Amino acid sequence: MINKISSFVENNDYRKALGLPDSVTEEYRLLAQGEYNVNYLFYHPITGLPLVLRVNAGSQMHLDRQIEYEAHALRLLSDSGRTPQVYYVDGSKRFIDHGILVMEYLPGSYPHYDNKPEMDGVMECLADIHSVKIPESEVIYGEPGSVPADNIKLIAPADPAIAILDECESMVKKYMDSPLGDNVTKARLRALLDRGHELAEQTGDRMNTLPAANNYRCCINTELNSTNFLVDGQFVRLVDWEKPLYGDPAQDLGHLLAPTTTFWKTDHILTQEETDRLIDVYIDCVNGRFDTCGIRERTHRLINITCLRGLTWCAMAWVEYQDPDKLIANESTRKKLDAYLEDSFLADIEKRLGV
Repeated sequence: MINKISSFVENNDYRKALGLPDSVTEEYRLLAQGEYNVNYLFYHPITGLPLVLRVNAGSQMHLDRQIEYEAHALRLLSDSGRTPQVYYVDGSKRFIDHGILVMEYLPGSYPHYDNKPEMDGVMECLADIHSVKIPESEVIYGEPGSVPADNIKLIAPADPAIAILDECESMVKKYMDSPLGDNVTKARLRALLDRGHELAEQTGDRMNTLPAANNYRCCINTELNSTNFLVDGQFVRLVDWEKPLYGDPAQDLGHLLAPTTTFWKTDHILTQEETDRLIDVYIDCVNGRFDTCGIRERTHRLINITCLRGLTWCAMAWVEYQDPDKLIANESTRKKLDAYLEDSFLADIEKRLGV
C-alpha cells in the first residue's frame, strides 16, 4: 500500500490541489486502519498543518464512488464544527486503484464509557451534528444496496429497523455459506435474526405512532464506535464517516449505546441507568433545535436491532479474516471477532432479545 501511495502523491493534480511543492518532501506515516480504509498522517511542507490521507479499499454500501460519498457527507456537516474538513477527494482511480481523500487531522483521545464528562461531551457532539439541516436536494430515497452505484447523495432508507435487518441478512450470508462457519453458531444466528424480524415488525408499527418518528431526519453516522470520537480538552469531534445515511437520530443513539458496540473496543456494557442518563444528556444538548419527542423509546428499540447488526458483521468479518490474502487485517479485530461468536456473548444477546 505504501508503494502505491508513494506513486500517487507524485501526480501533479494532487500536488496542485493541495498547494504542495512540485517535488515530494512530505512523509506519509501510517496513522490508523480499519476494515475498508487506511489512514496516513503527513504534514504540509509549506503550512505545517497536519493532514490525513485516507485510502479506501472497499465499500460496505456497494458504491463505486465510496470515497466521494464520504467526502460529500463531511462537506454537508462542515458547519457543525464537529467533523474534519475536506481538502481533496479523488475517486477516479486514475492514478491508483483506490479512492483517495485528504482531510483535516483532528487531535484527541478516545472517550471512556465510564467517564461521565467525556461521555457527556460525546452526546453534545452528536446533538450538534444531528442539528445540521440537510437539504432535500442532497438526499436520495432508497435502501442501501439498491441505489445507483455511482450515487454520492445521502441515502435515506424508509425504515431504519428493516434496513438494518436487510443489511444483517446480506452480511450473515457469507458466514452461513462458508464451510468454515460453525453449524451450531449458524443455527443460533438464524434464530436471532428471525427474532429480529419479529421485533422489527413490532418496532415499525409502534415507531410509526410515536411523535416525530417520521418527521425529523438528519445525517447520521451509523457506526458510532467509541474510537471514532476524539476528545480534545473539553471538546469532542467525530471522525470516520464511512457509512453515513439520512435517517432518524435515534439510529445513531441505538448504535452508540448497544452492547455490541461498547464491547468492541472496551469490554464495557452500559447499564440501563447509564443508557437512560446519556439519552437525557443528549436531549438537553439538542436544546429544542429539533423535536426529540419519542426518541428515548425509539433508541431502546433500535439498540436491540443494532445488536444483530454487530453480530452479523462479526460473522461476515470472521470469514474474511480466514483469508491469508486479506488486504487489511487487524490483530485486535481478529481476537474480538472470536469473542463475539463465543457461547457466552451469544447467550447474552439471546437473553436480551428473548430467544
